[in-house]
Amino acid sequence: MLLEIVSKYSAETEVEAKELIEKFRQEAAQKGYTVKKASYERKDKKAKGEVIATAFVVSVTQVFGKLWEEL
Repeated sequence: MLLEIVSKYSAETEVEAKELIEKFRQEAAQKGYTVKKASYERKDKKAKGEVIATAFVVSVTQVFGKLWEEL
C-alpha cells in the first residue's frame, strides 16, 4: 500500500511556486491524499559573485494512507 510521496518541482517565479502548492492542496480531496508538508526554496546560480539565474524548488509531501489505519 502506498503511504506517501515526496515530490520536488522547479518553478521560475515565487508566484508560480505558491500557485503550484495551492494546486496540490485543492486537488488533495479529489485525488485521495492529504498534503502533509509543502514548501519552496529559492535557488540562485552565481557566476563571479553575481546572480545570473534564479529558480524555486517546490517540495510537496502527499500522504495517501497510514501504516495502521485504526490508530
